[in-house]
Amino acid sequence: MKYSLLLLFLATAALQDEVPPYLTMPAKGYTDTPTLPGQKWKVHDKDRPIPSFVGPAGQNLPIAAPSDATILFDGSSLDSWQANNGKPAKWKLTEGASMEVNGTGDIQTAESFGDCQLHVEWMSPVSEHASQGASNSGVYMMNLYEIQVLDSWSSRTYPDGQAAALYGQYPPLVNSSRRPGTWQSYDIVFRAPKFKGGKLVAPATITLFHNGVLAHNNQEFIGRTVHKKVATYEAHPAKLPLKLQDHGNPVRYRNIWIRPL
Repeated sequence: MKYSLLLLFLATAALQDEVPPYLTMPAKGYTDTPTLPGQKWKVHDKDRPIPSFVGPAGQNLPIAAPSDATILFDGSSLDSWQANNGKPAKWKLTEGASMEVNGTGDIQTAESFGDCQLHVEWMSPVSEHASQGASNSGVYMMNLYEIQVLDSWSSRTYPDGQAAALYGQYPPLVNSSRRPGTWQSYDIVFRAPKFKGGKLVAPATITLFHNGVLAHNNQEFIGRTVHKKVATYEAHPAKLPLKLQDHGNPVRYRNIWIRPL
């Protein structure tokens, strides 16, 4: 009987351990920001409902690149990347064929891209910080349109700023985060905005899978990423570099490949 009770206790503890702590944390965000166009929510709205949790799909990471993909990072060098000023990237190469944010600034690809399929694997470290300090980074399409990278398993922030959010615009449909200290994946289909005569004729759109679970389905970006403001568009070239954000947290990236469409 004691042995059965012990097994029941362990099973219950394991089940409880699979419930992300963010679900029980108090709301975070703002109440004094402008309202997002076409939505009833403000930018970084404190009262916006948090996405429900959906356990990640079973994936064997790293995922091998298709035969026609351009490899942007395989762990061997940072040759495909540079600092914002065009000088060589100085992020740290680490074990496991990864690179780590180290406070030397954002990095971007030497090559420019527009419409594309992108695969990125990332890991948020275990951190004592919360909300936007919880292992913050970001994947910027065309250096302008951010998909948030954050520990959204053990920390809570405003919904349009959590992992897989289109930062400051739309939360993910669901939260399929893994624990900090484990590898996660973004699979992205991105369509660049179209301009004519300096005016927007078609917004940027994104379909995003976070750990194999749909997070955005052909979602339109409101505009280029900003903080605490409503995003807007400004005309720009049809192709621009991909950027990874240095937000001061030692987030790691690996196995990055892209297929121009």
